Amino acid sequence: MGNFAVDVVEAADPDALALVELDREGARREHRFGAVARAARTMAAHLERAGVRRGDVVLTLAGNQPDWVVAMVACFRQGYVVLPCTEQLRAKDLELRLAVTRPAAVVADGRNAEVLEAAGWDGPTIWGPGVMDWPDASVVPDAVDLDVFDPCLITFTSGTAGEPKAVLHGQRYLDGQRLQAEHWLAARPGDLVWCTAASGWSKSARNVFIAPWLRGAAALLHDARFDPAERLDVLERERVNVLCMAPTEYRVIAKRVPLRAFPALRGLVAAGEALNPEVLSVWKDATGLEIRDGYGQTETGQMTGNLDGAEAIAGSMGRPLPGVKLWIDDGELVADPSTVPTFFLGYLDEGGSVTGASESVWRTGDRVRQDDDGYLFFEGRTDDVIISSGYRIGPFEVESALISHPAVAEAAVVAATDDERGSIVRAIIVLRDPTIESDALRTELQDHVKSLTAPYKYPRIIDFAPDLPKTSSGKIRRAQLREDARDR
Repeated sequence: MGNFAVDVVEAADPDALALVELDREGARREHRFGAVARAARTMAAHLERAGVRRGDVVLTLAGNQPDWVVAMVACFRQGYVVLPCTEQLRAKDLELRLAVTRPAAVVADGRNAEVLEAAGWDGPTIWGPGVMDWPDASVVPDAVDLDVFDPCLITFTSGTAGEPKAVLHGQRYLDGQRLQAEHWLAARPGDLVWCTAASGWSKSARNVFIAPWLRGAAALLHDARFDPAERLDVLERERVNVLCMAPTEYRVIAKRVPLRAFPALRGLVAAGEALNPEVLSVWKDATGLEIRDGYGQTETGQMTGNLDGAEAIAGSMGRPLPGVKLWIDDGELVADPSTVPTFFLGYLDEGGSVTGASESVWRTGDRVRQDDDGYLFFEGRTDDVIISSGYRIGPFEVESALISHPAVAEAAVVAATDDERGSIVRAIIVLRDPTIESDALRTELQDHVKSLTAPYKYPRIIDFAPDLPKTSSGKIRRAQLREDARDR
C-alpha cells in the first residue's frame, strides 16, 4: 500500500524546489514542494465537491504548467484515475477519449473551452490557470491507501497504425519509474530536469515531474510551442542539468540552429523513435555529450536505455534496464511482463472492460536486432519491414542514409507494391530547399544511399513532399504513407 502524493510530494522538504514555471508570456516562477502539496490538497477538495469519487476518471486539458501537475498529484492522492490530454487534440480526438473513459470531471485551461464544448463535454469543469494562487481549501479529503494494481492513469497510444487505444496503468506505474529514473534519466538531488514532452503523452506522464521528483530533482515546465532557438536559450539560461526531448526535436534543432556547449548540462536522453547517427554526431560535437537513447511503449513504460555510466552506442536503444527480461523471437522484441515494473493493466474499451495485457509474454510488434554486447537496435515495426526480392529491409537504416544528405530535412521510407519484387522501397522526402527538386537530385539521393547501405536497400521510388504526415506526438504515420502508396 502507498500513495505517491503522500510518500513523495508531501514527504519532501517543503522548502525544496519542485517546479520552475515559464509561462506563455515569458513570466518565470518557482514553486516549492510545500506549495505544490497545498495546491494538490485544494484541487482534491474542488474535485470532491464536483462529485468525483475514488476510481472515477478526471480528464486534464492544460499545457505544461502547474495546473496540470497539481491536478495529476491530486488524482494520485485520492485514487482518481487521471487522463492527461495534450492541447493539440481536436474535437474529434476528445470525443473518442470522452466516449471511452467517461470522466466525472475535467480540469482545463480556459483557452481550451471551445474545443471541449465542440467535443460535447458539458460536465463539471475546474478552470485554470492559477491553481497555485488559489486559497487553501477549508476542508480537504483524506488521502487514501492504494494497492499497486489500483487504477491510476490512462494514456492513449499515438495511433500510428490505427485508432488510438486507451492504456490503463496501475499505481505501480508511479513508483516503478524509479528504475529508469535512476539508471537512464539519471537525475540527481538538486538537479533541474527538463522533459519537453507535452502534457498528455506517455513520456510526459513519467518524466516531466514523476521521475525527477523520485530522484530529488526539480522539474522545468515551459508552456510554449516548440521553437528551436528558444529551446537552446532556455536550456542555457535555466542551467538545465538533464534534458529529455523527442527524437524529432533533437533532429530539427540539429538541422536548423547552431548548437553550442551548455556548462550545466550533464545528460541528454531521448525515446520514442530511433535517432539517426548524423543527429547524434552533431549534438556530441557541440555539447560533448552523447544522446542516450532508450525504448519503451505506452503500454510498458521504459524498458531499455543507454544507461548512465555505461558506454553509449550510437544508433542503439541500449540494453534492458536492470531486472527487465527481454528477448528476440523471429526478429521481434518480446518482454516478460512480470519483470517490467511499469507494465499496464490493460486496454480500456467503451464498455468499461479492461483487456489485452498478457501475464506471460508481451510481443512489442517492433523488429529489433541485438549485437554481441547485448545492445539493441530498432529496425521498425513488424508491419513496417519491407520484403523486396526476399531481402528484409528495415526503413530506419534507409532513412538515416537519406537524412545524412545535406539536401534532406526529413525522410520516411515505406513499401510500394512491385510486380517483380513483391515490394520495393519508396522514400518520401522533405527537402531543406524545395526549389532544388529534380530528377537529377533523385538519382543523387539513390546513389548516396547505395554508398552507405547495401545496394538492394536503395529507394527505387523517391517522392518529394512539403511535409510528412505525423501524429500530434511527432511520430510519422507510416500506415497513411503505405496507404498512399497503394493508391498511386
